[in-house]
Amino acid sequence: MPRPPAICSHLGEIRQVEPSGRGCKECLEMGDTWVHLRECLSCGHVGCCDSSKNKHATKHFHQTKHPIMKSVEPGEDWRWCYVDEVFLE
Repeated sequence: MPRPPAICSHLGEIRQVEPSGRGCKECLEMGDTWVHLRECLSCGHVGCCDSSKNKHATKHFHQTKHPIMKSVEPGEDWRWCYVDEVFLE
């Protein structure tokens, strides 16, 4: 039986945002590295993904409760809602 489509109740919180930088804001400040980058669609904060040791994108969600982020990796076009735990394509 096919799964029902993913439902996110936070799409209304997506804003037109400018990225906070060309890399993970916190990693750049501390002189560290990352694996992949994610951008908050509420404020534009750019943080590193959960495959990175610092997991700054997830930490940003826990601090701000901004629900949706998107991948900013070349060739990737998806979003993730932390609250509803769904991928949005």
